[in-house]
Amino acid sequence: MNPLTNRLQQAQPYALGLFRIVIGLLFACHGAASLFGVLGGAAGGATVPAGTWPGWYAAVIQLAAGALVLVGLGTRTAAFLASGSMAYAYFSVHQPEGLFPLQNSGESSALFCWAFLLLVFTGPGALALEQVFGGAREERREPVAA
Repeated sequence: MNPLTNRLQQAQPYALGLFRIVIGLLFACHGAASLFGVLGGAAGGATVPAGTWPGWYAAVIQLAAGALVLVGLGTRTAAFLASGSMAYAYFSVHQPEGLFPLQNSGESSALFCWAFLLLVFTGPGALALEQVFGGAREERREPVAA
């Protein structure tokens, strides 16, 4: 293996961790904007009325799953839920308006869907709280006697 490939392999968990952090932050910001009207809010500063389908539920998923992915806690489960919600958003809201995401304004839904699906399969990478709690659990285990 050449030295550059070796260095890139060593940095991979950190690159994946940074990817997870950015994706989680961006997703949580969408939820916070819709629920609390911050960061420009949901349509020009407004909030989504509580309990309305599917907007309010999508915003709750965005905020909660985004925050969990951001900190790296329950990453695979949260990413699976987030990916599914974005697939639903794409096919129910955007796809009927046109075939391709560029035609139907569904680029962010499609990108979030695939980014979260990638995290389902790769896991959180470095810099995740799962490593802290998972490591503590590993240290407490008693060795199994043969």
